[in-house]
Amino acid sequence: MKTKLEFSTSINAPREKVWHILWDDSTYRRWSSAFQDGSYAVSDWNEGSKIQFLTPEGDGMFSVIERSNAPEFMSFKHLGTIKEGEEQLLDKESQRWEGAHENYLLKEHDDHTILSVSMDTISNYREYFQKTFPKALELIKSLSES
Repeated sequence: MKTKLEFSTSINAPREKVWHILWDDSTYRRWSSAFQDGSYAVSDWNEGSKIQFLTPEGDGMFSVIERSNAPEFMSFKHLGTIKEGEEQLLDKESQRWEGAHENYLLKEHDDHTILSVSMDTISNYREYFQKTFPKALELIKSLSES
């Protein structure tokens, strides 16, 4: 069963800079370390493209970039899991994640940016994301404000 989680932070930086911090390979690796050290993404970051969110061991998620409207909105639709570098299309874990969304909205407000993230998660990952996503947002904020 999927549940929706929402997170947000105010960042003292223009949204173009925050957008760059979110999706540039070197800074993505830095803030996604909140989830697991060495995490990275493989994609061209274009709307309609496939994306893989991976650990150093080759495990993770595969998704499609459902919508990309720089520097305002990015939406991922998760399709399934990856184990040891192989997409798991038909296993139970992939079926539980299929169709889950992860959305990033950046809104300018005066001289700062409000970054809001909404995501669907399955119940056994709810507590994990409630602990780790605020850490990721703090890293994004720190990188954006430096």
